[in-house]
This record gives sequence, structure tokens and C-alpha cells, in this order.
Amino acid sequence: MEKRIKRSKIINDPVHGFIDVPRGVLLNLIDDPAFQRLRRIKQLGLSSMVYPGAVHTRFNHALGAMHLMRQALDALKRKKVKISKQEYKAALIAILLHDIGHGPFSHALEYAIIPNLHHEDMSLALMHYLNKKHKGKLDLAIEIFEGNYERTFLHQLVSSQLDMDRMDYLIRDSFFTGVAEGVVGIDRIIKILTVANNQLVCEDKGIYSIEKFIVSRRLMYWQVYLHKAAVAAENMMLNILRRARELVNQGENIYLDENLGYFFHHPVSHENLSDEVIERFIRLDDNDIEHAIKKWQYDKDFVLSNLCKRILSRNLLKVQFVNETPDSELVRKKKEAFAKKAGISVEEAAYFVFSDTVHNQAYLEGSKEPIRILFRNGDIQDLATVTDTQSIHALAQPVVKAFFCFPDEVR
Repeated sequence: MEKRIKRSKIINDPVHGFIDVPRGVLLNLIDDPAFQRLRRIKQLGLSSMVYPGAVHTRFNHALGAMHLMRQALDALKRKKVKISKQEYKAALIAILLHDIGHGPFSHALEYAIIPNLHHEDMSLALMHYLNKKHKGKLDLAIEIFEGNYERTFLHQLVSSQLDMDRMDYLIRDSFFTGVAEGVVGIDRIIKILTVANNQLVCEDKGIYSIEKFIVSRRLMYWQVYLHKAAVAAENMMLNILRRARELVNQGENIYLDENLGYFFHHPVSHENLSDEVIERFIRLDDNDIEHAIKKWQYDKDFVLSNLCKRILSRNLLKVQFVNETPDSELVRKKKEAFAKKAGISVEEAAYFVFSDTVHNQAYLEGSKEPIRILFRNGDIQDLATVTDTQSIHALAQPVVKAFFCFPDEVR
């Protein structure tokens, strides 16, 4: 009896249902420790302190984005867009690995482990690292990811204002937070995608679905990504790592495991991402930071200890959004009041009392990569120039909100 060969692996996803993963390089990449690490990195950083269900991971998201990429490629092929087997597989690899460079707690600690290193730079470095292991099988995927491949629309499916990354994270984050504003008609949008002049475009019959997508993105930013409690928690985590690094630089002996300690003691930038740096980076995940925080809560340094205890008990700093920059005199007085109450210096109180800004711009009007609408007469125009509502123009305006952060004790 002939032995039956399993040609793919099925993964059950709560958002998309069954995701089919072909055996071969794609499944091998998923099984690689560098990718499996994404199971231990939360998609939304510290948003679970606001929405308890938001504990989904970068692993879930990467698989979901790959699933949508396959749907988009199949939809384009049905419209007679020529896509070779090599391009098809490379596009799936590119979107699968697009977030592999995220560090612990994703965007929340974007520059805290390696200062000034964007996660996309680390993703690219990791793709080259994996490409060596897979003997050049990622060459075309890397070209697509970088935007260097001649067929531009493939890169736009990976990274643009209407890419598979955004489509998956909107509906996934909506699902796990329970915030209904993120629900958009992804199936409809994918069906109206096509290619013209080597660019990814949307058929004009889908304008309203695209508008809903942009509105949903704007609302999700205010309700989830920039929720004031999440803003407080993320800034507290950043201040914890900033204080820990400051103590290390002062020669203090604080707890550090081997891998986290490496990045505290060695200057790393995107110019020197050696194999050693990459291998140490992929050993880090949320668990390492959480373990360090549990240790640091008992440190003799008041700032480090107190911030860690607040995070662990969800005793978050208070956040007030204001229309203008908070009054500097008010900030100074609250710093002095907390310094006196806690018995620390005003400089140390700045870890607890501070102001900053958040930004929200749902659509980049007039950018090099607009959402292009294809009309039946062949014209292609920026979505912002053809919408019959003012909503897109409004959503294209950047909104900057200042906030003031302080402990409840000095309210």
C-alpha cells in the first residue's frame, strides 16, 4: 500500500480558522527557534493591563498575516496577475518574517534593549541570518521585504498603507481586546485588490470598505494602542529599563541574566548586528523582562524597586491628556512634592512625574505610497482625492496629544 505523504500542516487560528502551511521552507522557518520565540512576545505589549484578553502573540499575528497574504495572492492570480511559484513562496516568507525582529513586549520596548534600533532593521538582519541557515532560499523574500524587487506590488502587500500586516493586526487586536471598532471587511478588501502599472490598487467599487478600514485604524489607536492606562504602563516599563541601565553604568550590582546583561554592557547598533548579537537577541522574550522585574522589585534602589512593584501590582501612574503641553511649573511642583514624600531627589522623581506626547495619523495623504483607487476608465488616483466624504482628509491630519504622568499620591 502506497504511503500517503502529508503535503501541509494545518494550524487552527481563532481569528481566521484553519491556516494551511505547506511543508518545506515555510514550515521549517516556523519551526526555527528564532520564529518560535515569537510565541513568547505579546502582540500588544502591556495592553493586557487594560484588556485582559490581549495576551495574543507575535506568533499568532505572523501566521495570520501569512494566511491573508495567501488569500491576496490567490485573488490576484484569479484576476490574471502573473505570479510565479517562486514569487508566491517568497511573498509568503517575507510577510511571515516581517515581525521576527520584535524584542520583548513588541513596540512598548522598541528601543529599550538596543537603543535606536528599529524592529524592521532587526527583522532584516534575522532574515539574512536565517538565509544562511537555509542556503539562500530567502534571497527573493529579502528583496521583496526591502522593496528592491522589480514587482513593486509584492512589497506593497508586505508593507504599505493597505498591507496584510495591518489587516491582520486590526481584526486580531479587535478580537482579543473585545473592541468592536477594529472589525473591518477584510475579505471584501482582498477581493477588490488588483495590480495596475506594477502597483497595488483597489477597484473603485471598494472605496467605502477602504474608508471603513482607515476609520477603524484611527479608532483602534485611541481605544487600544494609545489608551491612557497602556500609555502609563509602557512608559513605566521604559523607565524601569532606563533606570536599570543607568544603575549599571554607575557600577551598581543589579540582577541581570546573561543575555539581558549582554545588551546592557555592549553597545549595539544596526551597523554591528553580528551573529553573536542576533543569537543573544533571539534568546530574549517577555519572560526575561518579567523575571528581571520580579527580581528588581527587591533592589535597594528606590526608583527601580518602586516602579517594578507598581507594574507587578498594576498600581499604574495616572495619565492626564491635555490640549497643550503641561504647565512646566505644575510638573516641577509635582516632582518636588513626590521627591519630598518618597525621600528621593527631584532628578529621581522625574521617573515618576513627566510629560510627553502621543501621535495618531490614520492615513498619510500625498505620501509616496498612497492607497490607489483604480477606476473603470483606467484612471488611478489617491484615495484622498476621490472620496466623497471629508473623513479621509480629517483622518490624514496628524493628531498630537500631550499627556502628563504622575503618581496618585501627588494628585
